[in-house]
Amino acid sequence: MQGKLKLGIPKGSLQEATFGLFKRAGFEFRMSSGRSYHPSVNDPEIEPLLIRPQEIPRYIEQGILDAGLTGKDWIEDNGSDVVEVAELTYSKATNNAIRVVLASGNNDSILSVKDLEGKRIATEYVRLTERYLEQHGVKAGVEFSWGACEVKVPDLVDAIVVNTETGSSLRAHNLKIIDTLLVSTTRLAVNRSAWEDGWKRAKIENIAMLLQAALNADQLVGLKMNVERTNLETVTAILPALKNPTISPLSNPDWVALEIIVAESTVRDILPNLKRAGAEGIVEYPLNKVIY
Repeated sequence: MQGKLKLGIPKGSLQEATFGLFKRAGFEFRMSSGRSYHPSVNDPEIEPLLIRPQEIPRYIEQGILDAGLTGKDWIEDNGSDVVEVAELTYSKATNNAIRVVLASGNNDSILSVKDLEGKRIATEYVRLTERYLEQHGVKAGVEFSWGACEVKVPDLVDAIVVNTETGSSLRAHNLKIIDTLLVSTTRLAVNRSAWEDGWKRAKIENIAMLLQAALNADQLVGLKMNVERTNLETVTAILPALKNPTISPLSNPDWVALEIIVAESTVRDILPNLKRAGAEGIVEYPLNKVIY
């Protein structure tokens, strides 16, 4: 009998970024309008469920899911006892971590957590916020909010605790960040019993490896070029390769082919220098997966 891994996929703002990451890793999800919580996937060993990321840690802990992708922020807010197998640094807009922050109006007198004594705070992170206030010895009212917390300041509440990726929404609503409660990235979390199951553990480890390989490749590109042997030392001195470049002989014994993997952010700076150093036939190409 073929094994099945029940895998939670975050529904909502992270959904498309997650589908995109899985596709680069070799797993293609497709949605059916009639089965909004049950996407199909081109791997018969995976049974995916589309669930709000806030709920995924709880369902993993309870064993309803074997594993799932969710934010560290929601694992902490739920206080869930799960195994965090991999940290996958991607989010809905960038590959950066998000921050869970305390914010209030730019023009108010709240400058630190101590100024929240007796105030009202709106947030999706009720438990995380309550623990934060307790750590600082502050008593304040914390109310759950179904998103859109920014519009509640100052008419309905004095401050909010929200996650932010770029800070643009806070700035647009004339809010300032007072403190950061947590820096959060996406985690591949696993039920403890599932982690002790040999088949499930191997499957989860394979998925984690492929997802991380796809994320690694996002930041890297390959470069190929031909170099005359007399220029080889000068050219290789320019290259910030992961390790040593691959050097292959050409039919002309005076020339070699050189291939490397470099950070994409460095290419615009090094390509002109490579050309000036004598490299020819330079080709840049994208990567799908990189496993260190």
